Amino acid sequence: MNNELAERVRNVIAKHLRVPLEKVSIDSTFEDLGMDSLDGVNLLFAVEDEFEISIDDDEGRSISSVSQMVDGIEKLLARKTGDPAPSQHD
Repeated sequence: MNNELAERVRNVIAKHLRVPLEKVSIDSTFEDLGMDSLDGVNLLFAVEDEFEISIDDDEGRSISSVSQMVDGIEKLLARKTGDPAPSQHD
């Protein structure tokens, strides 16, 4: 997992939810953070803007934790730049 990317994602989530960054760990679930479905939709928009990516609606609905979001963004950014997706064995 890309640590710089993870920090950017944590920052976007903390800013969006208006919570201290320390409250948003890589292991946090959206439920842990008190997010509802509207928060989730708005967070996806914020992430898309931050990283200049487009997240498929179905994929977006399946994301339920910070680590899943980081992994998904990492894959989308790799596709966008033409780099091979990171393997699960790294």
